Amino acid sequence: MPEIDTGEGPVRVPEQTEASRRTFMRKVFFASGATALATMGSAGTWTALAVDSTGTADASASPSPSTAPSGGPGGGAGGPGNQSLTEEFFGLTTDGRRIDDLFTIHATRVDTAPVISAANAFLAGLTDTQRSATQFTVHSTEWRLWSNVDSYSRQGVSLADLSDTQKDLGTALLKSALSADGLETTEKIRRINQAAGEAIGNTKSFNEDAYYWTLMGTPSATEPWGFQFDGHHCVINYFVLGDQVVMSPCFWGSEPTSMEIDGETVTVCHEEVLASLAFVNSLSADQRSTAIVSATKTSESMKAGAFSDNAVQAYEGLRGTALTRAQKQKLLGVVEAFVDRARADAARVRTAEVRAHLDDTYVTWAGGTGAHDAFYVRVHSPVVWVEVDCQAPGPLRGAYGGAEGVPTQMHVHSIIRTPNGNDYGKELLRQHYLTSPHHR
Repeated sequence: MPEIDTGEGPVRVPEQTEASRRTFMRKVFFASGATALATMGSAGTWTALAVDSTGTADASASPSPSTAPSGGPGGGAGGPGNQSLTEEFFGLTTDGRRIDDLFTIHATRVDTAPVISAANAFLAGLTDTQRSATQFTVHSTEWRLWSNVDSYSRQGVSLADLSDTQKDLGTALLKSALSADGLETTEKIRRINQAAGEAIGNTKSFNEDAYYWTLMGTPSATEPWGFQFDGHHCVINYFVLGDQVVMSPCFWGSEPTSMEIDGETVTVCHEEVLASLAFVNSLSADQRSTAIVSATKTSESMKAGAFSDNAVQAYEGLRGTALTRAQKQKLLGVVEAFVDRARADAARVRTAEVRAHLDDTYVTWAGGTGAHDAFYVRVHSPVVWVEVDCQAPGPLRGAYGGAEGVPTQMHVHSIIRTPNGNDYGKELLRQHYLTSPHHR
């Protein structure tokens, strides 16, 4: 039987169905102290937030003072890294202490009506059983139970379980939330996953339909809600509150990143690679000596992948104040490779937020700087965290002849997050519950 670490030793988990296993994980999560979030607001508010829509989560534990998050940076392979599912959400920080007042509820003029309409249409198109398995409360721990690993057991409804009409409704939801580039990136990742699975003779694990939908809350123009699209090498978390959107954490990756499919060369995750190389190659020798912390690249360098919501990572590398205006624009370009996968109006707001903190943005590099070199880059500021990680060949290396243990641009993992507590829109959610009259 599998084990889950609760912080008090491993718990043996009975062999269960996929859904009941995740229900058990949520129970363990809450029973281990998720209600310690009380220190972030009123105790009553945060105890109420611990109730999952499935009715199975344990919210009976009394609130207790919260401390800085335990555990160090986690890896990008999809496992829990140095953290466990029992930790309350705290968010990425540099030293275990969050910076306050970075995120506020305010008007952004982002048109979220199309996303609301598409989400309602998608939910209406599901059967009662599918909807029950897919819809959670907006404060559910389901937000955090994502992974980029192919073998991970997921909740919700998979594309494989949807009719063509239902799949079209799901695509319409993605189209309403993402830019053309964002939608194309998502579809290419799925397409390569299928083709690579066929190339190695394992479409049971690697295919274009092993991606799952979950919706958190009820789509609304005034109340918080969101959705998650989760599968191998592709995870999109999308939170909505009025006209505010938080699209993080989002994970995009592929193995391989380029492949011949039906006579066409399909390439994905190239934008972030090109933008990263353009930035590092704009640096002077002195700037490189600060930014490049290692000339070699390990097989996996990602520090804030799945199950690393509370990673603690000090600023490292070259600070934005040491850059010229042109170099700052190239650094912003690395972030825009991710941000521009959202709808244009949401991307505009996010870019402005990142730009306002460019002087306090740090960039760290490991590996080569040549056009085809494997590398790792981290862009880190109070409001954004981006990692691009060229990894060693994994289970799909047979599809492109990757050399075991040698990092390559043919296997890329990349992620964007919002530090200081606003991944999944959680800081906005906290403020909403504390300030909305009908929630007091």
